[in-house]
Amino acid sequence: MRIRKKKWARPELAACPFYLQEPQKAAGSWATRFARPGQPLHLDLGCGKCTFLAALAHREQDVNFIGIDISEDILGVAKRNIEAEFGEAPVENVALLAYNIEKLDTLFAPEEKAARIYVNFCNPWQKAGDHKRRLTHTRQLTTYKKVLAPGGELWFKTDNTDLYLATQRYLREAGFEILCKTEDLHAENAPDNIESEHEVMFTAQGVRTKAIIARLLAGGAEKGE
Repeated sequence: MRIRKKKWARPELAACPFYLQEPQKAAGSWATRFARPGQPLHLDLGCGKCTFLAALAHREQDVNFIGIDISEDILGVAKRNIEAEFGEAPVENVALLAYNIEKLDTLFAPEEKAARIYVNFCNPWQKAGDHKRRLTHTRQLTTYKKVLAPGGELWFKTDNTDLYLATQRYLREAGFEILCKTEDLHAENAPDNIESEHEVMFTAQGVRTKAIIARLLAGGAEKGE
């Protein structure tokens, strides 16, 4: 879906204290980017409008979050949603940035590791020739492994059955262990679940949310694409 151009987005992001203008220069300096640098680091890839990230970061202020999306137009909306969630409180545990997720590893020095990665309702890229563009494809997971600590987790949600089933294979190929999975998250006892904007929309349409939690195995083999 094409995002409409928002003339106000870039000026607002330029003035936003938790938006990084030049994220490619951040490698090695993430400890200085947050008010409490010693906290665990979680990444939200393809964060979109940040309905999910805003609520999660407000609830879990003992974690530092980085939200990444390619579009500054959508990140302008995300910035407003985060500020609305936090109200009068300062936003000290969130960094937003526009970047190509395929180059995720270039944002971090080797010693900088995330404890968790979230991928929510990413594009399923259903044509066979496009599968490698999926954010959970083995090729992408191999990149994530460079920034994910051993034992770190990947939390994934989707409405697409084919992507849900394929992601299980991708995870195993990339050296992840699937800890739990479900074809209907809302039928489970998951009181801590926070819904993304797509999850709200699809649930209203009667579409079930599929979910997987996987853990990166220490020394997990990097297998082919």
